[in-house]
Amino acid sequence: MDTRGRITKDGIRIYEDADFEGMRKAGRLAAEILDRIAPHVQPGAATADIDRLVEEMVNEAGATSATIGYKGYQHATCISINHVVCHGIPSDKRLKDGDILNIDVTVIVDGWFGDTSRMYVAGKLPRKAERLIEVTHEALMRGIEAVKPGNTFGDIGHAIQSYVEANRMSVVRDFCGHGLGLVFHAPPNVLHYGRPGTGPVLEEGMFFTIEPMVNLGRPETKVLADDWTAVTRDRSLSAQFEHSIGVTATGVEIFTLSPAGKFYPTWD
Repeated sequence: MDTRGRITKDGIRIYEDADFEGMRKAGRLAAEILDRIAPHVQPGAATADIDRLVEEMVNEAGATSATIGYKGYQHATCISINHVVCHGIPSDKRLKDGDILNIDVTVIVDGWFGDTSRMYVAGKLPRKAERLIEVTHEALMRGIEAVKPGNTFGDIGHAIQSYVEANRMSVVRDFCGHGLGLVFHAPPNVLHYGRPGTGPVLEEGMFFTIEPMVNLGRPETKVLADDWTAVTRDRSLSAQFEHSIGVTATGVEIFTLSPAGKFYPTWD
């Protein structure tokens, strides 16, 4: 149970300066693992094998996977391919040339949760998919730019939504970012759409994820019979990027930056 800091009237925990270091360590490990997995994302690779490699990396680091055993889930990653929006389950299915996929990893280091996801491509990146990924990545960064004390969560959502829709794509409404720290999920729900000036006010010491899911088609999703996998209803491609961040006195700190500079699939 997390008892640090104080709780705002909106139920959001405010952490202390010393707590930032715990989040840095957890976020860095999660990002390092996603850096190291990049060369294994190739046509012909099975997502279950990628998941096993991630689990080995987590264990080698002396950390814990937050997702293994979470609500019955049994994998160290969620791997969401093409029209899968989020929570795709690793399997023996093999990647094909041109597949795009999101790999989502959450680790626990000394009790702190580091949660991040990014897009990858197996083989050659199709132009239509590349444009979707570009817009999704930029939407995340515009959302992060809106984070500073005195702004609101509605400002974050508006920054994301307005950019995505200006590019004639859609923001998924059915899933959102979340608070984290010494727990996996906590208030607030971080919506990726909204109106400026609405929602709780940002304060120094808030920790949460921003993780927009963007569809080439319509925003509607459905969850498959496995109770995890969410897909686009119109079968359009979907992309997602996620960072864990903390609100500082002057703005924002990103805990899950890629140490190797590989957060975007075309970055060397």
